[in-house]
Amino acid sequence: MTDVSVSPIAPSQSAPVADWFALLKPRVMTLVVFTGVVGLSLAPGQLHPVLALAAILAIAVGAGASGCINMWYERDVDALMRRTQQRPLVRGIIDPAEALAFGVVLTLFAVMLMGLATNWVAAFWLAFASAFYVFVYTIGLKRRTPQNIVIGGAAGAFPPVIGWAAVTGTTPVEAWLLFALIFFWTPPHFWALSLYRCEDYARAGIPMLPVVKGKAHTKRHMLAYTLLLLPLSLAPVYLQMAGTLYGSIALGMSLGFIAHALRVLRREEDAAARAMFFFSLFYLFSLFAALWADHLLRSLL
Repeated sequence: MTDVSVSPIAPSQSAPVADWFALLKPRVMTLVVFTGVVGLSLAPGQLHPVLALAAILAIAVGAGASGCINMWYERDVDALMRRTQQRPLVRGIIDPAEALAFGVVLTLFAVMLMGLATNWVAAFWLAFASAFYVFVYTIGLKRRTPQNIVIGGAAGAFPPVIGWAAVTGTTPVEAWLLFALIFFWTPPHFWALSLYRCEDYARAGIPMLPVVKGKAHTKRHMLAYTLLLLPLSLAPVYLQMAGTLYGSIALGMSLGFIAHALRVLRREEDAAARAMFFFSLFYLFSLFAALWADHLLRSLL
């Protein structure tokens, strides 16, 4: 039943396509899909272009569906946070029951598409990632522990594993290295956001690390993760997944990430944390783009 107390609009009749699309968290989906594409591209073997496009679509739809279910579950806290108060469910544009059904149907479609177009190993990991994001992170961890993003961040690290499995039907160490890059990138990325959105999270009762342990404690942990990412980002070179082009970019970007973490550690103003958050997006994109470019270059030589 539509909650008319939130909005006088009848959701099923007036919700524009843009609001339904917003449920899929398209900005988050973009980076997720890109890392999945890189995993698919780096995997040895060939996949028919049509089947590759189907696999990419499945990753995109699966990621979007998880975001939709996340919005359905978190609509109460979204109403308390400034950055999420304009989401469709908070505004009463879309009925919660319809949003949940939308997310569930899209999840089933994505998993079936992946299994039929590629293989059921890739479909399994897509289903696992979706279930992990919804049940482990969204429902189990986010409102209960400051380690929510440390553990729950694994959900966003699966796309390159799924992409690799779509081509080969296997998940070797190289695929899990791509997983590890995203997994260890996630905490400093989200903690930077939570530093300058600390009041929002506190108001919503979400125990992000700065809310529970304080900003100084969070900043030290952010620096630790960026230091860990330095050797980890160079691991593809050691495993001969990539060469000098990638190694040079990874080294420079990782040193830049550490520099941002040191700046955040020394300064109190939100501007430093905000700058680190946006740099972190560029950091992950650059690493995966460099892996892809390095792979293409080496295949031409």
